[in-house]
Amino acid sequence: MAKENSEALFRLIKSLRKSEKRYFKIFTSREGNGEDKKFIRLFDLIDKQDEFDEAKILSKDLSIRPEQFSNLKAHLYKRILQSIRLYNSTTVKDIEIRELIDYAQILFNRSLYDQCVKVLQRAKKLATKNDNLELLLEIFKWEKNVISQTVGKDNQKRVNNIINHVKEVNSRINNINIFSNLSVKLDSLYLKTGFIRNKEDYDRITTLFRNGMPEYDEDNLSVTEKLNLYNLYVGYCFFIQDFENGYYYAKKWVNLFNQFPELIPSKLDEYIRSLNRLMIAQYKLMKYHEFVENHKKLKAIRTNPKWELNDNIRLKLLKYTYVHEFNKYFMLGDFSKGVLLMNKIKPGLEEFIKKLDNHSRIILYYKIACLYFGNEEYREAIKWLNKIIHSGEADLREDVHCFARILNLISHYELGNTDIMDYCLKSTYLFFLKKDDLHIYQKYILEFLKNLNRNLTEKDLIDRFESLRKRLLPLVDSAYEKRMFIYFDIISWLESKIQKRPVQEVIREKADLIINADLAV
Repeated sequence: MAKENSEALFRLIKSLRKSEKRYFKIFTSREGNGEDKKFIRLFDLIDKQDEFDEAKILSKDLSIRPEQFSNLKAHLYKRILQSIRLYNSTTVKDIEIRELIDYAQILFNRSLYDQCVKVLQRAKKLATKNDNLELLLEIFKWEKNVISQTVGKDNQKRVNNIINHVKEVNSRINNINIFSNLSVKLDSLYLKTGFIRNKEDYDRITTLFRNGMPEYDEDNLSVTEKLNLYNLYVGYCFFIQDFENGYYYAKKWVNLFNQFPELIPSKLDEYIRSLNRLMIAQYKLMKYHEFVENHKKLKAIRTNPKWELNDNIRLKLLKYTYVHEFNKYFMLGDFSKGVLLMNKIKPGLEEFIKKLDNHSRIILYYKIACLYFGNEEYREAIKWLNKIIHSGEADLREDVHCFARILNLISHYELGNTDIMDYCLKSTYLFFLKKDDLHIYQKYILEFLKNLNRNLTEKDLIDRFESLRKRLLPLVDSAYEKRMFIYFDIISWLESKIQKRPVQEVIREKADLIINADLAV
């Protein structure tokens, strides 16, 4: 077993819960032969290690010979997967359906066709209830096999029935594939550039979307087709900064789960994503009270005994919970409370961040930096911004990289680090040129910071802050320049400098007005 495979075995064992480890030992020791005992000993030795160390394992158990170690690890990996599958066979519906299909195949091979039919009926009922189209096709395949081996007066009717079902399921799968393929394409583009930057971006994305969409009647779509359709629309609307329509489709997405709650356990990952997307739209549109209600629903998932939470779902829930907790403080303009939360979770944050994908990591870094900036803790803000700037991932979310550099410049200005401002300005300017992302907004900011220094009189400083504010305000309604306000509320920062007040105070006042107006509606 190669080094990377040994690491895979180590991580698989470490991912097991206590109950799964206990089940594995029962599962492995059933036969009670010497080889099984060896598997359990190897399992225990690896489980006790903080890092995989083959030499230590061989020195602690001399019955495990070096020449057999590779095969032993490979078989142990396979045994663990088998035990996990059995352990989850009654709680993960897809596994339960596949198991029934396996039973049907075994019965078919033994010519026990009547028993095979009964098992297939159970499998079909479960697959239909969970709207698992791919497994339904597999079930229909075995039903056709059974018909070919049996003769009855209603054979023709059964054949036609299966053929019609297959056509219907294939049509639905085709729509789902088109929706999901288009969604993946848009996501890959979004992960590179972020929100659209100009008309060329808009034309490219809308053309891709419109040309890729099939003809469909929404009322006649199945639940799974609609779930995929709404997911696609939300991603598209967010990409082009149409948050109103993004909110509309995200709400339809979540409401579909509310309408068919029996689907949630088998599609829990998708349900969580739909809630997350709806909360993003509510955050962007400052629908605070709706946002808070959905945040409660998101957090409640972790303690719902009816739903099986795997490691992937737990990590997602934790990630979304943190991000939306921060978003809540952004909406309220309460950065000091956000920093208190940050300081509370800091001890376990490093281990949590290691588990995140690169995109989620960059977003989290930026939100944390904005929290500290809003609380006027500029050194801490720079520390987190540097994690983005020096990440080596400049081709991932280029927009966040660009705005991280702007926030970094402003943080250095706030700290009076004029000695490194020139260097930062030049490197930021070159980065924008390289990424083809030097727009009016960036030009105004860079020009402003370039001519800003601590030797100016207080009146001159305020005049320059006011001048920049006047130049930026018209961009709030610009189709493409407005994206800057998604990343950083520079208008409020300028107003705080003009009014000589904490930026947190300025943002909080504006937030109170919007939230109270939202409540009145």
